[in-house]
Amino acid sequence: MQIAVAGKGGTGKTTFCALTIRQLVSAGHKPILAVDADANANLSEALGIPAPETVGDIIAEMAGDRRSQPGGMSKDRYLSYRMHQAMAEGDDFDLLVMGRPEGAGCYCHANNLLRGFVSELAQNYRDIIMDNEAGLEHLSRKTLGRADVLFIISDATVRGVQTAARVAELASKVGLEIGQMGLVVNRAREDSLPALEGLITELGLELWGTIPFDPDVEAYDLTARPLYDLPLDGPASQAIRRVLEKGTGYFCG
Repeated sequence: MQIAVAGKGGTGKTTFCALTIRQLVSAGHKPILAVDADANANLSEALGIPAPETVGDIIAEMAGDRRSQPGGMSKDRYLSYRMHQAMAEGDDFDLLVMGRPEGAGCYCHANNLLRGFVSELAQNYRDIIMDNEAGLEHLSRKTLGRADVLFIISDATVRGVQTAARVAELASKVGLEIGQMGLVVNRAREDSLPALEGLITELGLELWGTIPFDPDVEAYDLTARPLYDLPLDGPASQAIRRVLEKGTGYFCG
């Protein structure tokens, strides 16, 4: 299954991705490919593995300096070789960090090759989780090709929900191939959701669940401990399990 996660910055998308991967691995859904497509890439820290070289760096290298490509090797083969070098490998999941290409040069051909690489790579994994920014850059480029499920993450604020609605509208406007999408409200207090329910309905969003404030998440962040190591029975982890059941059908029964 190909799962995409999006929302405005600071809503907890990366936390959601890390705990989603943890829940899926614990249920035997492995191997998993994690794709960090957020401009503020920090999924590697949440997963507790070293940050790899970014795809953006590789594409910029190929677009801007042809001398970087060894003689006798086609661009397709060289990109595939460099992409494999950029993968951070874990026991149950691998991580690919997209980043953004910088500098002059044409990226069209390299981006087309990248789409082919990710499509080929996807066949080796049980699930793919892509952490996106609100702009859905890599989804709109069709880097992932499609998404079976899009989780749109918001904090418990009016602005967060309004941004979530714009993400849903953008996904429809650019013609993304998405099976279904739903809203997840993160760090929700019991007294905050009733004030947002009318707005959520008015904006045409389908609420798939809420994730409560979890002091362990805050404590792990403050001490730079990987969120992937959070207990499976913690409040945030259990809420995410219920959200995954709603959005993906996993864990049902």
